[in-house]
Amino acid sequence: MLDRPAPDPAVEARGTAPWIEILSGLGEKGPACIRLWTGRQLWLLDVGFGPEPTSPFQPEWLEGADAVFITHDHIDHIGGAEHAIAAGLPIHITAQTARALPGGADLRLIPERGQVMIDGIKVTTGRNGHALGGVWLHFALGDEALFYSGDWSEESEWFALDMPPPAGTALIDASYHLDPVPQSARKAALDAAIEQLDPAVQVLLPVPPSGRAGELALHLMNRGRVTLDDTCRAALLNGLQSGGVSPGASQIVPLLEQPFDPSARFLICDTPNADDGMAWQIVQAWRESGALGRSGAVLFTGHMTAHARDVAALGGFFTRWNVHPPLGDQQKMLARLGAKRFAPLFCRAPEAYRGQTGFPAMLSGRTML
Repeated sequence: MLDRPAPDPAVEARGTAPWIEILSGLGEKGPACIRLWTGRQLWLLDVGFGPEPTSPFQPEWLEGADAVFITHDHIDHIGGAEHAIAAGLPIHITAQTARALPGGADLRLIPERGQVMIDGIKVTTGRNGHALGGVWLHFALGDEALFYSGDWSEESEWFALDMPPPAGTALIDASYHLDPVPQSARKAALDAAIEQLDPAVQVLLPVPPSGRAGELALHLMNRGRVTLDDTCRAALLNGLQSGGVSPGASQIVPLLEQPFDPSARFLICDTPNADDGMAWQIVQAWRESGALGRSGAVLFTGHMTAHARDVAALGGFFTRWNVHPPLGDQQKMLARLGAKRFAPLFCRAPEAYRGQTGFPAMLSGRTML
């Protein structure tokens, strides 16, 4: 085990009052990492990498940290965990999300929904509607508590969502910025895009297995033959057994009992940017055979890296499938919390929120709780 980093001079004068500092994730779709001083310990909320390769986890973010909390297993929230493990830091994480960690982690398991006392602080968790085993975090700190959503969605037909208790300060997922389009319109747009294709064209949908794979399969299974690769099938079976999915999710069972069929109309495969896994293998095979853009199309539904954009230019297209909250859901969450101040995370131009109605004051810099 490596020695922990030496204390950062910037956090040496911590004081007794709790505060937060957003190290990464504000003003960009970049790695999630927030520093939380509880009055006794320094905690990091998420240790992300990417999603672009040009946005790595910065090991200096660990300086002075006493513990790490991870909300879910997507790379921009968990991708830097190996550095926390090497530093010997305890990692507070759900059992499901912990499966994505490298070996050797000092695990401190937290519930997917419930309460736990950590160093005298009451921490409440709830399922986030975004990823299997994923949670939001609520800390009973300061006068009015702190809420950190990680990523969340209220529109999923696959993942379950729990509502948080009130909090005066909220760090929320604003990945879709000021986009107000609801999932119902997204579904209509996806259906319209598919209807424009020749029925003989196969459609590859690259996905994160613990993300939108299940809900896309539920939506498409009545529109043509759907197949899921082994990684997605294993993740979805695990989801059905975990209790972290919605009641209607069991409709997918017949698909999970069938092996991957490369001749199916809709191919739902790992990874989300088609840069690895079965999605990458299919894209490569289509390129070599000349099928890409002719008898095979790649349909991207989430954040696209430079690699994904290159693939789409050769033979694909994009139509968003909501896995983050549109503007109206952001407003509703802040109203439910009774938040008096907030930070819109994971988007560019957060200052644009200052001109929007229905939003409280915005945070800036290190903020006392």
